[in-house]
Amino acid sequence: MSGCVLRFRRHAKLAIALAALVAAEVAAEAAANSARADFRVCNKTGGRVGLAVGYKEGERWTTEGWWNLPPNSCETLMRGSLVARFYYVYGVDYDRGGEWAGKAFMCTRDKEFTIRGIEDCLARGYDRTGFFEVDTGEQKSWTVQLTDAMQSEPVSTGKVKPR
Repeated sequence: MSGCVLRFRRHAKLAIALAALVAAEVAAEAAANSARADFRVCNKTGGRVGLAVGYKEGERWTTEGWWNLPPNSCETLMRGSLVARFYYVYGVDYDRGGEWAGKAFMCTRDKEFTIRGIEDCLARGYDRTGFFEVDTGEQKSWTVQLTDAMQSEPVSTGKVKPR
């Protein structure tokens, strides 16, 4: 056999091995992406947004914050399979004022926080903030889209007990 044919066969084997490796990488990436189960929030506005999330894990309520989202970006707030059906979100527009709020009151503070419990916020030195409810149904992952149309002026009245 000539050297040219041998080189061609070697290159062909290398190309096949490389193609198989690339196909395996693509399949692994696709499987990883489809297996992701997260709670995400996307900021579909032109302003910077601060986010807090509340959820019940077992019998204990927890609120966490702050995630800072630039305009037109998304952030994963909770990684892994969802631990609850209902999540509660509060968002504030840093640039233009306004908020994404609701009537489910939970504890927050100005600085980064993880707070256990939603009762007696003020007596415990926290702020009492109205969150809006997100019903994820039986989904393993969920994405909330914050838009200008959903935003309201900062007003918190009434009381609804979170589920």
